[in-house]
Amino acid sequence: MVAESPAYVEPSSSAIPQHIAIIMDGNGRWAQRRHLPRLAGHRAGVRNIHRIANACFDRGVRMLTVYAFSTENWGRPAQEVSGLMTIFAEATERETRNLHQKGVCVRHVGSMEGVPVHLRRAIENAVTLTHDNPNLMLNVAFNYGGRAEIVDAVKRIVSDGLSADEISEETINGYLYTADLPDPDLVIRTAGEMRLSNFLIWQAAYSEYYSTPTYWPEFGERDLDEAIESYARRHRKFGKL
Repeated sequence: MVAESPAYVEPSSSAIPQHIAIIMDGNGRWAQRRHLPRLAGHRAGVRNIHRIANACFDRGVRMLTVYAFSTENWGRPAQEVSGLMTIFAEATERETRNLHQKGVCVRHVGSMEGVPVHLRRAIENAVTLTHDNPNLMLNVAFNYGGRAEIVDAVKRIVSDGLSADEISEETINGYLYTADLPDPDLVIRTAGEMRLSNFLIWQAAYSEYYSTPTYWPEFGERDLDEAIESYARRHRKFGKL
């Protein structure tokens, strides 16, 4: 397991990403390496969200978006999907009060279609309770897919009767699940993969990317610092010079 640094050391540059998005990959592989069931890896991965949210706040990051469950994940074995729903519901009910006390604002990004009632209610309660909290915004992308998000946005634009001349990038932005949120500055993917996997494909157009071989359950403060250090060394041009 990756050892965590004993104390936070501020990155050499003051360029701290204000919005970090994380593709939390490697839970199953982490469990398999330990001869544990895959769901044990998912439990460990869910527990790690709280730890990294605290670390982000300590470092001055204002917003964290985590990719918890994609629209494609419904295609996994039924037993795993059912287990994931139970894990998410238990974690949401268990952690909401702690997050609220720490001033974290929880937001759901995605669709509620097909989500079990008990989990839907837990998510809605978390969002309602923490709505006005000022410290860190934690966006949980659950039952989320980037393409589905864009399709939903287009459908609502058509339903609202907008003409072709009224449609711009700003218009589409306003119809996304993330309508009032800034785009991510940094997208981190764990477990060594190098793809977006349908995550924030509109919003991440000019995000910086960082991949680490560390599995998500092992991703700790030292790994987060390395990602922020990498981000701080980059010059973001947004297509300009």
